[in-house]
Amino acid sequence: MSANTSESTGFTPAERAAMKRRAAELRAAGKSGTKKADDLQAVLDAIASMSAADRSLAERVHATVAASAPQLSPKTWYGMPAYANAAGKVVVCFKNSGKFNTRYSTLEFQDAANLDDGDLWPTAYALSVWSTAVERKIAELVTAAVS
Repeated sequence: MSANTSESTGFTPAERAAMKRRAAELRAAGKSGTKKADDLQAVLDAIASMSAADRSLAERVHATVAASAPQLSPKTWYGMPAYANAAGKVVVCFKNSGKFNTRYSTLEFQDAANLDDGDLWPTAYALSVWSTAVERKIAELVTAAVS
């Protein structure tokens, strides 16, 4: 791992505790809250099952998406961590390299993302190392995608 990955050590104990509290709050909210809590737990379980390198990236992506677009709901999509809008449409997902035996993980934006820019725009980004610059770019992209 390079020096840029020193920030990417996975979820802190405080972050894990906060996610567990949020899942409990959702379950307490009733039927729809239970579904959201189960979806969140499925995402956390999917992340936990990844290789260490993929898991570290996925945890930071999860935290960044949650902070940048709290209106998106975490869910799994084809077994991958994904984040859907109020209509249930996936806006963005994290495809870990281990799932498809690829050289790098990708952050992929789907049709529901508002990233259109003329006649040509990127919808997937290779993600191999976490850094402050990467976090900032993902936050910008996710914010734009839900605008």
